[in-house]
Amino acid sequence: MNIPSELKYSKDHEWIKIEGEWGFIGITDFAQGELGDIVFVDVDTVGSALSKDQVFGTVEAVKTVSDLFMPVAAEVVEINPKLDTNPELINQDPYGDGWVIKVRLSSQNELASLMDAASYKAHIGH
Repeated sequence: MNIPSELKYSKDHEWIKIEGEWGFIGITDFAQGELGDIVFVDVDTVGSALSKDQVFGTVEAVKTVSDLFMPVAAEVVEINPKLDTNPELINQDPYGDGWVIKVRLSSQNELASLMDAASYKAHIGH
């Protein structure tokens, strides 16, 4: 199970990577494995400022549809354009090409409420 140490994790299995004022958000390797083959990603919140824990979109897998939750308050500025034609990138490379949204953080303060890799590993029982 891949759980990169440089990322922060939410209880809902989203990860966030910070690069300057930007954040990149996706779902964890654990989550994509639980969902199975992802066939569609629906995000219609570009331009929206969302609070922590608000739904920013959904992922549809062969067997289920799952909501995607904001790990921190932020404005959604971009959807990963590769997911339009290749939603399976989330299964193949959840922490790389499979990122879902790019955001502008409202504040760095909420990052402290997220789990580090060791805490997330314990959260999922690994």
